[in-house]
Amino acid sequence: MKTTKDQPTKAGVPSQKTRGTALKKQAAEPKKGVIKAKPDAAKDLRDFFEDGLKDIYWAEKALTKALPKMAKNATASELIHAFEHHLKETEEHVTRLEKVFESLGLKAVGKKCDAMAGLLDEANGIIEETKVGDVRDAAMIAAAQKVEHYEIATYGTLRVYAVTLGETKAALLFAKTLEEEKNADVKLTEIAMAHINVDATQEGHK
Repeated sequence: MKTTKDQPTKAGVPSQKTRGTALKKQAAEPKKGVIKAKPDAAKDLRDFFEDGLKDIYWAEKALTKALPKMAKNATASELIHAFEHHLKETEEHVTRLEKVFESLGLKAVGKKCDAMAGLLDEANGIIEETKVGDVRDAAMIAAAQKVEHYEIATYGTLRVYAVTLGETKAALLFAKTLEEEKNADVKLTEIAMAHINVDATQEGHK
């Protein structure tokens, strides 16, 4: 006897048509653990790029408010100078980002960056949980480098997106800031290794 497409080819084995219907139904159902997108979720790379731009703009402006506090609570003169120098750089980074917005024909508007907000909250907590001196300096260097690493990752990604989208001016501006962020990170490592980390191990025994 011949079998039709919607009949089992063997006992207990679904036909091709039945399997196809089941697969379509499975594909239509959301997978477990998959987060539903917000109504204003990014629709393409440009949307995601612009969203990231707003994030880092908010982050840099927040950092301009945090760095003076970090400089005020530092003890080592070279660390104070590093924070003050990076404050000037960060103010320039804000200006560059505004140029990026302009090159894209967008208004410079920030969007709260949860990552930076968390890193700055951690930095504040470190200041409150350490006494003035080498230990606080060492801890603040660690907190500052976490910020730098976040910025390095962000500017690196934004630069690549800008290149992909053909936004040459934005890519060049991101590249310049990226280089400064990397240099700031290296400088903080040099300061820590010069003496602050070693001094911090001995501070409680002085």
